[in-house]
Amino acid sequence: MTSGSPENPNARPRPAIGETIIGAGVLVLAIVMFWQAMSIPVSPLYAKVGPTVVPLMTAAALGLLGVLLLSDAWQGGWQPEEEKTVTPDRAALLWITAGLVLNVVLIGPAGFTIASTILFVCVARGFGSKAIVRDALIGAVFALIAYFGFATTLGINIGSGWRERDRTGDRRGGRLTWTLSRNFSTALRSRSLR
Repeated sequence: MTSGSPENPNARPRPAIGETIIGAGVLVLAIVMFWQAMSIPVSPLYAKVGPTVVPLMTAAALGLLGVLLLSDAWQGGWQPEEEKTVTPDRAALLWITAGLVLNVVLIGPAGFTIASTILFVCVARGFGSKAIVRDALIGAVFALIAYFGFATTLGINIGSGWRERDRTGDRRGGRLTWTLSRNFSTALRSRSLR
């Protein structure tokens, strides 16, 4: 937090614009979350704890955080003076934004694995990594672990693209994916029976 100006230490600090926008954004997110949580249908079978309890608690915590962030922003912000003089790395921000946009655009046609790998490579590049092949391999491993975790253990399809499908267009996944999923499920069942 900043105190008054060096000329007049008793002067009130100016509100920080960037931090005010962040605090207002968190507060708006809390309001939208509360509104959406109130629209969740609740069965009369629930006495006190229903499907809206956790979303409402999260919205309340987010609202409190937004109010605290706004309060701190109006008192000069939470950024130290030396950080205020540093210009943001716009190239890094562009790499991360490009990764997020490509993930959204590609998750349907290319599938979860490829879209997530591209996201990982772009974010790693935004953080300064120049080893694209290494980042792609690490991203692919994480994406495949997440994909198989959702597809086999939970039975949730989180985006089957052309790599996850069979050449015949089977939506269950390709031959390799199906074989690995079946082996993974068999191993889980055999461990749970012991």
